[in-house]
Amino acid sequence: MKNQLYAILDIETTGGQYNEEGITEIAIYRFNGHKVTDQFISLVNPEKAIQPFVVNLTGINNKMLTTAPKFYEVAKRIVEITNDCILVAHNAQFDYRVLKNEFKQLGFDFERNTLCSVELSKKLIPGQASYSLGKLARSLGIPVSDRHRASGDAQATLKLFKLLLAKDKSKNILEESVKNSSNTLLTPKLLNIVDELPSSTGVYYIHRSDGRVIYIGKSKNIRKRVNQHFTGSSKKARALQKEVSAVTYEETGSELIALLKENEEIKLNQPHFNRSRKRKIFSYGLFEDMNPEGYITLHIEKIKPKGNPITTFTSIHEAKNTLYKLTEEFSLCNKLNGLSDAKSHCFNYTIKKCIGACIQKEDAEKYNERVIMAINKYSYPHKNMVLIDKGREIDERSAVLIEGGLFKGVGFYNLNFQLNNIHILQKVITPMDNNADAKHIIQSYLRKKKGVKIIQLITEK
Repeated sequence: MKNQLYAILDIETTGGQYNEEGITEIAIYRFNGHKVTDQFISLVNPEKAIQPFVVNLTGINNKMLTTAPKFYEVAKRIVEITNDCILVAHNAQFDYRVLKNEFKQLGFDFERNTLCSVELSKKLIPGQASYSLGKLARSLGIPVSDRHRASGDAQATLKLFKLLLAKDKSKNILEESVKNSSNTLLTPKLLNIVDELPSSTGVYYIHRSDGRVIYIGKSKNIRKRVNQHFTGSSKKARALQKEVSAVTYEETGSELIALLKENEEIKLNQPHFNRSRKRKIFSYGLFEDMNPEGYITLHIEKIKPKGNPITTFTSIHEAKNTLYKLTEEFSLCNKLNGLSDAKSHCFNYTIKKCIGACIQKEDAEKYNERVIMAINKYSYPHKNMVLIDKGREIDERSAVLIEGGLFKGVGFYNLNFQLNNIHILQKVITPMDNNADAKHIIQSYLRKKKGVKIIQLITEK
């Protein structure tokens, strides 16, 4: 299956009575879910007068349209550019009705599936003061040029739709798109699916013919990874190959974003072939406590639903190894950290690797300073920060938001956007669950220092 196609549409009209409006300008961007592949922008002679209030709103007047093509002259191009596409418009019901009516007058039955970015925004970005295109774009930091002109409004709708696709964690938009696509009625050759995929970093979604996502994965090379699924000979791989009807994907640019999206969306969507990932990846955690004498102690235990571990591990063996290393690196006490059953002082005190916290010989305050240093090694550098990494395009960056020491979500922003506007950043961020798995993914990624830029946020008092 080819990438799902969308036609991002905006039209300007003469105004007037219902079903008597004429089109004065049209803009269509053919969008494959990742980039614009074709576009059509044109003034249209409606062969009727424009209402005065519309002239004031759009700046398009009757004189401007005298030499513009009439609708029948652009109709063929509109059919071609929207072929196999889902029409996406802000208040799609209006644009689709006016367009269908124009075609009806030519004796042509224009039928397309539609998506309304107003309805999608209400669902995926709730609580906005207004869902008008101008006010919504402004509140989300989306630049709008030529407001109330078809091209400017269609470009703003396109940018909004990209944001909505990123926020759609349940993949309802993609599932409906695949379900409604005629391309999925026939089982495609797996080779053709692979040929349509990029060799870039991102998350991919394997669908069956009813649109349902049956597997979610991430890779630094989507095409290569999906090809491995399709050429695998294991029982699971063969079962997956039988059910696959389409593969969609979301490029992320950043491997960190891909890891976090994969983790969140598998938990949320519970795809059939991700059985092993539905449970928590990281079962054990490192926790801190304080004993009656005022010494901070570290210990390992299984993660409970509301537990807040310092860091997490896949196995008890990995967890204990880390605690042993921390204890040694920061000259902590084996006994206080539960690594020694000694009745008095621990063995490390004998060999002078422990300064005597186990027998209260070392001052608790001084000992705790080193424990805090050990904890900080496995904690976020700041309570409030944004992690900046590669984006999907050259002029874009990805952002991971941490507030109050909690992971809030991920998003993308344009380089001309000022990150100090935390209120806009909070809106473009796709909220995600602050679970132990996400925390582990972020901390592990930061420890590898893969060029992630950290910006500390100054919170308002």
